[in-house]
Amino acid sequence: MIGTFILGNFFSKVGQNHKGTKCTFLNSIHIGYPHAQALQTLRYFCRLILKSLNRIWNRVTNWELWPFIIIYFPLWFLWLYYAIKARAFWFFSNVNPTLEFSGFEGETKKEMYVQLPPYLYPKTIHIPANLDFTEVKKLMTDAGFNYPFITKPERGMQGILFRKIDKEKDLVDYNDYVKTDYVIQDLVNLPMEFSIFHIRYPMQEKGVVTGFILKEYMAVVGDGKSTLLQLIHKHPKALVQENEMRHKHAEKLHTILSAGEKYYLSITGNHNRGATFVNLYKQIDQQLCDVFDDISNKVGEFYFGRYDIKCTSIEDLKEGKNISILEFNGTGAEPNHIYDCGMSYTEALQEIARHWKYLYEIGKINEKRGIAYWGFMKGYRYLMKAEKHMAELRKYDWQY
Repeated sequence: MIGTFILGNFFSKVGQNHKGTKCTFLNSIHIGYPHAQALQTLRYFCRLILKSLNRIWNRVTNWELWPFIIIYFPLWFLWLYYAIKARAFWFFSNVNPTLEFSGFEGETKKEMYVQLPPYLYPKTIHIPANLDFTEVKKLMTDAGFNYPFITKPERGMQGILFRKIDKEKDLVDYNDYVKTDYVIQDLVNLPMEFSIFHIRYPMQEKGVVTGFILKEYMAVVGDGKSTLLQLIHKHPKALVQENEMRHKHAEKLHTILSAGEKYYLSITGNHNRGATFVNLYKQIDQQLCDVFDDISNKVGEFYFGRYDIKCTSIEDLKEGKNISILEFNGTGAEPNHIYDCGMSYTEALQEIARHWKYLYEIGKINEKRGIAYWGFMKGYRYLMKAEKHMAELRKYDWQY
Protein backbone atom coordinates (compact mmCIF):
# COMPACT_ATOMS: atom_id res chain seq x y z
CA MET A 1 0.00 0.00 0.00
CA ILE A 2 2.94 2.35 -0.67
CA GLY A 3 0.93 4.29 -3.24
CA THR A 4 -1.93 4.81 -0.81
CA PHE A 5 0.52 5.96 1.88
CA ILE A 6 2.12 8.52 -0.44
CA LEU A 7 -1.21 9.82 -1.69
CA GLY A 8 -2.54 10.05 1.84
CA ASN A 9 0.44 12.11 3.02
CA PHE A 10 0.36 14.31 -0.05
CA PHE A 11 -3.32 15.15 0.23
CA SER A 12 -3.13 15.67 3.98
CA LYS A 13 -0.46 18.30 3.31
CA VAL A 14 -2.59 19.86 0.61
CA GLY A 15 -5.36 20.36 3.11
CA GLN A 16 -3.30 21.72 6.01
CA ASN A 17 -3.53 25.38 5.01
CA HIS A 18 -5.25 26.60 1.90
CA LYS A 19 -3.55 30.03 2.20
CA GLY A 20 -0.18 28.46 1.58
CA THR A 21 1.82 28.86 4.80
CA LYS A 22 2.26 25.10 5.23
CA CYS A 23 1.42 23.82 1.77
CA THR A 24 4.71 23.92 -0.07
CA PHE A 25 3.36 22.05 -3.09
CA LEU A 26 0.62 24.60 -3.69
CA ASN A 27 3.07 27.44 -3.15
CA SER A 28 5.47 25.97 -5.67
CA ILE A 29 2.93 26.10 -8.48
CA HIS A 30 1.34 29.32 -7.28
CA ILE A 31 -2.19 28.00 -7.01
CA GLY A 32 -4.45 29.61 -4.47
CA TYR A 33 -8.01 28.80 -3.41
CA PRO A 34 -10.37 31.69 -2.80
CA HIS A 35 -12.55 29.67 -0.48
CA ALA A 36 -11.87 27.06 2.19
CA GLN A 37 -14.88 25.17 0.86
CA ALA A 38 -12.99 24.41 -2.34
CA LEU A 39 -10.20 22.74 -0.40
CA GLN A 40 -12.67 20.79 1.70
CA THR A 41 -14.27 19.51 -1.48
CA LEU A 42 -10.86 18.47 -2.80
CA ARG A 43 -10.03 16.66 0.41
CA TYR A 44 -13.41 14.93 0.33
CA PHE A 45 -12.81 13.54 -3.15
CA CYS A 46 -9.27 12.54 -2.20
CA ARG A 47 -10.64 10.52 0.72
CA LEU A 48 -13.10 8.83 -1.62
CA ILE A 49 -10.24 7.87 -3.96
CA LEU A 50 -8.15 6.48 -1.11
CA LYS A 51 -11.10 4.54 0.28
CA SER A 52 -11.77 3.04 -3.14
CA LEU A 53 -8.10 2.07 -3.50
CA ASN A 54 -8.17 0.38 -0.11
CA ARG A 55 -11.34 -1.51 -1.00
CA ILE A 56 -9.84 -2.70 -4.29
CA TRP A 57 -6.62 -3.72 -2.56
CA ASN A 58 -8.52 -5.74 0.04
CA ARG A 59 -10.45 -7.57 -2.64
CA VAL A 60 -7.32 -8.36 -4.66
CA THR A 61 -5.20 -9.60 -1.76
CA ASN A 62 -7.87 -11.52 0.21
CA TRP A 63 -9.00 -14.60 -1.72
CA GLU A 64 -12.06 -14.93 0.54
CA LEU A 65 -13.47 -11.78 -1.08
CA TRP A 66 -12.98 -12.98 -4.65
CA PRO A 67 -16.03 -13.79 -6.79
CA PHE A 68 -17.23 -17.37 -6.54
CA ILE A 69 -16.30 -18.21 -10.13
CA ILE A 70 -12.69 -17.08 -9.60
CA ILE A 71 -12.27 -19.01 -6.35
CA TYR A 72 -13.49 -22.22 -7.95
CA PHE A 73 -11.95 -21.75 -11.39
CA PRO A 74 -8.87 -23.98 -10.76
CA LEU A 75 -11.18 -26.87 -9.80
CA TRP A 76 -13.08 -27.11 -13.06
CA PHE A 77 -10.64 -29.71 -14.35
CA LEU A 78 -11.48 -31.83 -11.28
CA TRP A 79 -15.20 -31.46 -12.03
CA LEU A 80 -14.56 -32.70 -15.58
CA TYR A 81 -12.44 -35.56 -14.26
CA TYR A 82 -15.25 -36.81 -12.03
CA ALA A 83 -17.86 -36.20 -14.73
CA ILE A 84 -15.89 -38.35 -17.19
CA LYS A 85 -15.25 -41.00 -14.57
CA ALA A 86 -18.94 -41.15 -13.62
CA ARG A 87 -20.10 -40.74 -17.23
CA ALA A 88 -22.41 -38.01 -16.00
CA PHE A 89 -21.76 -34.27 -16.10
CA TRP A 90 -23.93 -33.83 -12.98
CA PHE A 91 -22.08 -36.55 -11.07
CA PHE A 92 -23.53 -35.29 -7.76
CA SER A 93 -27.19 -35.14 -8.85
CA ASN A 94 -28.17 -38.43 -7.15
CA VAL A 95 -26.21 -37.93 -3.92
CA ASN A 96 -29.19 -36.74 -1.83
CA PRO A 97 -32.05 -38.52 -3.64
CA THR A 98 -34.88 -36.99 -1.59
CA LEU A 99 -33.84 -33.41 -2.45
CA GLU A 100 -34.39 -31.88 -5.88
CA PHE A 101 -31.07 -31.92 -7.77
CA SER A 102 -29.61 -33.23 -4.49
CA GLY A 103 -29.86 -29.75 -2.98
CA PHE A 104 -27.27 -28.24 -5.32
CA GLU A 105 -29.39 -25.16 -6.02
CA GLY A 106 -33.04 -24.20 -6.40
CA GLU A 107 -34.60 -26.75 -4.06
CA THR A 108 -37.44 -25.64 -1.81
CA LYS A 109 -37.23 -25.21 1.93
CA LYS A 110 -40.39 -27.29 2.26
CA GLU A 111 -38.92 -30.45 0.78
CA MET A 112 -36.12 -30.22 3.33
CA TYR A 113 -38.27 -29.44 6.37
CA VAL A 114 -40.86 -32.15 5.75
CA GLN A 115 -38.12 -34.76 6.06
CA LEU A 116 -36.97 -33.49 9.46
CA PRO A 117 -38.72 -34.40 12.71
CA PRO A 118 -40.84 -31.33 13.67
CA TYR A 119 -39.08 -30.92 17.03
CA LEU A 120 -35.75 -30.32 15.26
CA TYR A 121 -36.66 -27.14 13.36
CA PRO A 122 -38.54 -23.88 14.09
CA LYS A 123 -42.28 -23.57 13.52
CA THR A 124 -42.68 -22.79 9.82
CA ILE A 125 -45.47 -22.01 7.37
CA HIS A 126 -45.16 -21.72 3.60
CA ILE A 127 -46.71 -18.72 1.83
CA PRO A 128 -47.50 -18.89 -1.91
CA ALA A 129 -46.52 -15.94 -4.08
CA ASN A 130 -49.09 -13.14 -4.43
CA LEU A 131 -51.31 -14.48 -1.64
CA ASP A 132 -53.68 -11.82 -0.35
CA PHE A 133 -52.53 -10.46 2.99
CA THR A 134 -55.80 -11.37 4.73
CA GLU A 135 -55.05 -15.01 3.86
CA VAL A 136 -51.48 -14.63 5.12
CA LYS A 137 -52.81 -13.32 8.44
CA LYS A 138 -55.22 -16.25 8.71
CA LEU A 139 -52.39 -18.74 8.15
CA MET A 140 -50.32 -16.96 10.80
CA THR A 141 -53.16 -16.95 13.31
CA ASP A 142 -53.96 -20.61 12.71
CA ALA A 143 -50.28 -21.50 13.23
CA GLY A 144 -50.00 -19.36 16.36
CA PHE A 145 -47.36 -16.89 15.17
CA ASN A 146 -46.49 -13.73 17.09
CA TYR A 147 -44.15 -10.90 16.14
CA PRO A 148 -41.19 -10.86 15.73
CA PHE A 149 -40.39 -13.70 13.33
CA ILE A 150 -38.33 -14.13 10.20
CA THR A 151 -39.17 -14.49 6.51
CA LYS A 152 -37.09 -15.91 3.68
CA PRO A 153 -37.72 -17.12 0.12
CA GLU A 154 -38.95 -20.66 -0.39
CA ARG A 155 -36.18 -21.11 -2.96
CA GLY A 156 -33.18 -19.08 -1.94
CA MET A 157 -29.69 -19.04 -0.46
CA GLN A 158 -26.88 -16.81 0.84
CA GLY A 159 -29.22 -14.93 3.15
CA ILE A 160 -30.88 -13.15 0.23
CA LEU A 161 -34.20 -11.58 1.30
CA PHE A 162 -33.82 -12.96 4.81
CA ARG A 163 -35.66 -10.43 6.97
CA LYS A 164 -36.66 -10.01 10.59
CA ILE A 165 -40.33 -8.97 10.76
CA ASP A 166 -41.06 -6.88 13.85
CA LYS A 167 -44.58 -5.64 13.11
CA GLU A 168 -47.49 -6.08 10.73
CA LYS A 169 -46.40 -3.28 8.39
CA ASP A 170 -43.07 -5.07 7.84
CA LEU A 171 -44.92 -8.20 6.74
CA VAL A 172 -47.35 -6.23 4.53
CA ASP A 173 -44.38 -4.65 2.75
CA TYR A 174 -42.58 -7.99 2.38
CA ASN A 175 -45.68 -9.75 1.08
CA ASP A 176 -46.39 -6.96 -1.42
CA TYR A 177 -42.86 -6.53 -2.68
CA VAL A 178 -41.43 -10.05 -2.80
CA LYS A 179 -43.21 -11.73 -5.70
CA THR A 180 -42.18 -15.27 -4.89
CA ASP A 181 -43.11 -18.09 -2.52
CA TYR A 182 -41.66 -17.52 0.95
CA VAL A 183 -41.69 -18.97 4.43
CA ILE A 184 -42.60 -17.49 7.79
CA GLN A 185 -40.58 -19.01 10.59
CA ASP A 186 -40.22 -18.56 14.32
CA LEU A 187 -37.34 -16.33 15.35
CA VAL A 188 -34.99 -18.67 17.19
CA ASN A 189 -33.49 -16.86 20.19
CA LEU A 190 -30.92 -19.50 21.08
CA PRO A 191 -27.59 -17.71 21.60
CA MET A 192 -25.21 -19.58 19.30
CA GLU A 193 -25.36 -20.44 15.59
CA PHE A 194 -23.24 -23.25 14.19
CA SER A 195 -22.58 -24.97 10.89
CA ILE A 196 -21.82 -28.67 10.90
CA PHE A 197 -20.77 -30.41 7.69
CA HIS A 198 -21.80 -34.06 7.88
CA ILE A 199 -21.18 -36.82 5.34
CA ARG A 200 -22.42 -40.40 5.43
CA TYR A 201 -22.16 -43.15 2.85
CA PRO A 202 -25.43 -44.84 1.79
CA MET A 203 -26.37 -47.99 3.72
CA GLN A 204 -24.04 -47.02 6.55
CA GLU A 205 -25.24 -45.75 9.92
CA LYS A 206 -22.04 -43.91 10.83
CA GLY A 207 -20.70 -40.87 9.07
CA VAL A 208 -18.12 -38.16 9.61
CA VAL A 209 -18.17 -34.47 10.55
CA THR A 210 -15.73 -32.66 8.26
CA GLY A 211 -16.38 -29.09 9.42
CA PHE A 212 -17.64 -27.35 12.55
CA ILE A 213 -17.84 -23.57 12.90
CA LEU A 214 -19.42 -20.93 15.12
CA LYS A 215 -20.99 -17.97 13.31
CA GLU A 216 -20.70 -14.42 14.60
CA TYR A 217 -23.02 -11.90 12.94
CA MET A 218 -21.50 -8.73 11.50
CA ALA A 219 -21.71 -5.96 14.09
CA VAL A 220 -20.03 -2.74 15.19
CA VAL A 221 -19.47 -1.46 18.72
CA GLY A 222 -20.00 2.19 19.56
CA ASP A 223 -17.33 4.41 21.12
CA GLY A 224 -19.57 7.33 22.08
CA LYS A 225 -18.04 9.53 19.37
CA SER A 226 -18.40 7.86 15.97
CA THR A 227 -21.51 7.69 13.84
CA LEU A 228 -22.74 4.38 12.51
CA LEU A 229 -21.36 5.29 9.07
CA GLN A 230 -17.93 6.01 10.53
CA LEU A 231 -17.98 2.66 12.35
CA ILE A 232 -18.93 0.94 9.09
CA HIS A 233 -15.89 2.54 7.46
CA LYS A 234 -13.69 1.06 10.19
CA HIS A 235 -15.14 -2.45 9.81
CA PRO A 236 -13.21 -4.39 7.10
CA LYS A 237 -16.16 -6.54 6.01
CA ALA A 238 -18.78 -3.81 6.27
CA LEU A 239 -16.61 -1.43 4.23
CA VAL A 240 -16.57 -3.91 1.34
CA GLN A 241 -20.39 -3.84 1.43
CA GLU A 242 -20.70 -0.10 2.03
CA ASN A 243 -23.38 0.52 -0.59
CA GLU A 244 -25.57 -2.22 0.87
CA MET A 245 -24.94 -0.95 4.41
CA ARG A 246 -25.92 2.58 3.42
CA HIS A 247 -29.13 1.28 1.86
CA LYS A 248 -30.22 -1.00 4.70
CA HIS A 249 -29.26 1.28 7.58
CA ALA A 250 -30.06 4.62 5.96
CA GLU A 251 -32.11 5.90 8.89
CA LYS A 252 -29.31 5.37 11.41
CA LEU A 253 -26.16 6.20 9.44
CA HIS A 254 -25.56 9.47 11.28
CA THR A 255 -26.54 8.18 14.72
CA ILE A 256 -23.73 8.16 17.28
CA LEU A 257 -23.63 4.86 19.15
CA SER A 258 -22.96 5.06 22.86
CA ALA A 259 -19.74 3.56 24.19
CA GLY A 260 -19.98 -0.23 24.26
CA GLU A 261 -23.30 -0.35 22.36
CA LYS A 262 -23.38 -3.27 19.94
CA TYR A 263 -25.25 -2.75 16.69
CA TYR A 264 -25.83 -5.65 14.30
CA LEU A 265 -25.36 -4.78 10.65
CA SER A 266 -26.67 -8.20 9.64
CA ILE A 267 -28.42 -11.05 11.45
CA THR A 268 -27.66 -13.69 8.84
CA GLY A 269 -24.87 -16.19 9.39
CA ASN A 270 -23.64 -16.07 5.79
CA HIS A 271 -20.05 -15.23 4.95
CA ASN A 272 -21.13 -13.07 2.02
CA ARG A 273 -23.29 -11.10 4.49
CA GLY A 274 -20.32 -10.28 6.66
CA ALA A 275 -20.56 -13.03 9.28
CA THR A 276 -17.28 -14.13 10.85
CA PHE A 277 -16.64 -17.85 11.21
CA VAL A 278 -14.80 -19.33 14.18
CA ASN A 279 -13.33 -22.70 13.25
CA LEU A 280 -14.08 -25.31 15.92
CA TYR A 281 -12.27 -28.22 14.31
CA LYS A 282 -10.64 -29.10 17.65
CA GLN A 283 -14.14 -29.71 19.04
CA ILE A 284 -14.96 -32.40 16.45
CA ASP A 285 -15.16 -35.74 18.21
CA GLN A 286 -17.17 -38.94 18.17
CA GLN A 287 -19.83 -37.47 20.45
CA LEU A 288 -20.55 -34.71 17.92
CA CYS A 289 -20.54 -37.22 15.05
CA ASP A 290 -23.01 -39.44 16.92
CA VAL A 291 -25.51 -36.57 17.21
CA PHE A 292 -25.54 -35.94 13.47
CA ASP A 293 -25.40 -39.62 12.59
CA ASP A 294 -28.61 -39.95 14.60
CA ILE A 295 -30.24 -36.98 12.83
CA SER A 296 -29.07 -38.22 9.43
CA ASN A 297 -30.56 -41.65 10.02
CA LYS A 298 -33.90 -40.19 11.15
CA VAL A 299 -34.50 -38.05 8.07
CA GLY A 300 -34.69 -38.75 4.34
CA GLU A 301 -31.67 -39.76 2.37
CA PHE A 302 -29.40 -36.84 3.31
CA TYR A 303 -25.87 -38.13 2.75
CA PHE A 304 -23.89 -34.99 2.04
CA GLY A 305 -24.43 -31.47 3.31
CA ARG A 306 -24.25 -28.80 5.95
CA TYR A 307 -26.60 -28.28 8.87
CA ASP A 308 -27.04 -24.65 9.94
CA ILE A 309 -28.36 -24.76 13.48
CA LYS A 310 -28.86 -22.78 16.67
CA CYS A 311 -28.13 -24.14 20.11
CA THR A 312 -27.41 -23.04 23.67
CA SER A 313 -23.79 -24.23 23.85
CA ILE A 314 -21.25 -26.59 22.34
CA GLU A 315 -21.79 -28.94 25.28
CA ASP A 316 -25.56 -29.07 24.72
CA LEU A 317 -25.01 -29.57 21.00
CA LYS A 318 -22.84 -32.62 21.67
CA GLU A 319 -25.57 -34.00 23.89
CA GLY A 320 -28.23 -33.38 21.24
CA LYS A 321 -30.08 -30.87 23.47
CA ASN A 322 -31.67 -27.51 22.63
CA ILE A 323 -31.04 -27.89 18.90
CA SER A 324 -32.98 -26.00 16.23
CA ILE A 325 -32.08 -26.73 12.61
CA LEU A 326 -32.42 -23.57 10.52
CA GLU A 327 -31.57 -25.29 7.23
CA PHE A 328 -29.95 -28.31 5.65
CA ASN A 329 -27.85 -27.41 2.61
CA GLY A 330 -27.22 -30.28 0.20
CA THR A 331 -24.61 -30.79 -2.49
CA GLY A 332 -24.41 -27.08 -3.20
CA ALA A 333 -23.18 -26.41 0.34
CA GLU A 334 -19.73 -24.94 0.63
CA PRO A 335 -17.41 -26.38 3.27
CA ASN A 336 -17.57 -22.98 4.95
CA HIS A 337 -14.94 -23.93 7.51
CA ILE A 338 -12.40 -22.79 4.88
CA TYR A 339 -13.13 -19.15 5.73
CA ASP A 340 -11.79 -16.87 8.48
CA CYS A 341 -9.33 -19.43 9.81
CA GLY A 342 -6.12 -18.31 8.13
CA MET A 343 -6.33 -21.04 5.51
CA SER A 344 -4.34 -20.31 2.37
CA TYR A 345 -6.03 -20.35 -1.02
CA THR A 346 -4.24 -23.59 -1.92
CA GLU A 347 -5.37 -25.25 1.31
CA ALA A 348 -8.94 -24.11 0.68
CA LEU A 349 -8.93 -25.66 -2.80
CA GLN A 350 -7.62 -28.91 -1.34
CA GLU A 351 -10.45 -28.96 1.22
CA ILE A 352 -13.09 -28.32 -1.46
CA ALA A 353 -11.55 -31.07 -3.62
CA ARG A 354 -11.73 -33.48 -0.67
CA HIS A 355 -15.47 -32.88 -0.42
CA TRP A 356 -15.98 -33.31 -4.15
CA LYS A 357 -14.36 -36.74 -3.84
CA TYR A 358 -17.07 -37.66 -1.34
CA LEU A 359 -19.68 -36.44 -3.83
CA TYR A 360 -18.32 -38.66 -6.57
CA GLU A 361 -18.10 -41.74 -4.32
CA ILE A 362 -21.62 -41.36 -2.89
CA GLY A 363 -23.01 -40.75 -6.38
CA LYS A 364 -21.45 -43.98 -7.67
CA ILE A 365 -22.86 -45.95 -4.74
CA ASN A 366 -26.34 -44.56 -5.34
CA GLU A 367 -26.09 -45.29 -9.07
CA LYS A 368 -25.43 -48.93 -8.21
CA ARG A 369 -28.52 -48.79 -5.99
CA GLY A 370 -30.55 -47.83 -9.05
CA ILE A 371 -30.70 -44.08 -8.42
CA ALA A 372 -29.80 -42.55 -11.78
CA TYR A 373 -27.83 -39.39 -12.45
CA TRP A 374 -29.63 -36.48 -14.04
CA GLY A 375 -29.11 -36.09 -17.78
CA PHE A 376 -27.10 -33.10 -19.00
CA MET A 377 -30.03 -31.16 -20.51
CA LYS A 378 -32.30 -31.81 -17.54
CA GLY A 379 -29.70 -30.41 -15.16
CA TYR A 380 -28.83 -27.52 -17.46
CA ARG A 381 -32.45 -26.39 -17.86
CA TYR A 382 -33.02 -26.72 -14.14
CA LEU A 383 -29.94 -24.61 -13.31
CA MET A 384 -30.84 -21.92 -15.83
CA LYS A 385 -34.28 -21.63 -14.26
CA ALA A 386 -32.78 -21.53 -10.77
CA GLU A 387 -30.24 -18.86 -11.79
CA LYS A 388 -32.96 -16.70 -13.32
CA HIS A 389 -34.93 -16.97 -10.08
CA MET A 390 -31.88 -16.05 -7.99
CA ALA A 391 -31.18 -13.03 -10.20
CA GLU A 392 -34.71 -11.80 -9.46
CA LEU A 393 -34.23 -12.35 -5.73
CA ARG A 394 -30.96 -10.39 -5.74
CA LYS A 395 -32.72 -7.49 -7.42
CA TYR A 396 -35.49 -7.54 -4.82
CA ASP A 397 -32.93 -7.87 -2.03
CA TRP A 398 -31.08 -4.74 -3.09
CA GLN A 399 -34.20 -2.67 -3.64
CA TYR A 400 -36.21 -3.82 -0.60
